[in-house]
Amino acid sequence: GRLTGTVTSVAGALEADVLLMPATTADGLAVYAVPAAAASVTPVVSLDMTRQLADVTLDAVGGELVLADAEPAVRRALEAGAALLAAEQLGVAQWCLDTTLAYLKERRQFGRVVGGFQALKHRLADLYTGVESARAAARHAAAALAAGDPDIPVATAVAQAFCSDLAVTAAEEAIQLHGGIGMTWEHPAHLYLKRAKADQIAFGTPGAHRARLAGLVDLPAPSRGN
Repeated sequence: GRLTGTVTSVAGALEADVLLMPATTADGLAVYAVPAAAASVTPVVSLDMTRQLADVTLDAVGGELVLADAEPAVRRALEAGAALLAAEQLGVAQWCLDTTLAYLKERRQFGRVVGGFQALKHRLADLYTGVESARAAARHAAAALAAGDPDIPVATAVAQAFCSDLAVTAAEEAIQLHGGIGMTWEHPAHLYLKRAKADQIAFGTPGAHRARLAGLVDLPAPSRGN
């Protein structure tokens, strides 16, 4: 029951009273409960400062065994986290779309409302269709998770592969379409971009989820030349 090792960039570790630590044992992966006060929890600078991270180090710290043979449970927990994170990514994208649309309806340039320019209408239309597609993917992943559907791995991979990129795109568009004010610290758009970028890698990159999805649906691997 003595644990030694380091886990980097842990979200929520600074506020936790108890840490659930996965550990490799002679019998496989197990999960132990460790008092946070017994661990060395070091804050690290994170891109998204509204969700702070910390490195957690254990040096022969005693832990209480919570679950033996824990690999299936840990994998399910990570999958559930990825599925639910898609809902947050959808929320980020929706805020960016709504806020940008409202701004472009009010901002005037060259004697007319900026939102009336055809090029900006096209960009907003593309963003709207992306957000609606992300909504479908995120809701399907959440519904599959709630129902214990066998389709959970596929639904999660689809949601993360799509929603991760879409949230970043929406935040980037919000900053650009807000013009000069979008580049300032006073406007909250930069916070949404940071959250979108942090979420994009939280449970695996979009590329990793696409690769996993390919295996789940039996898509052939690309050749080296492609």
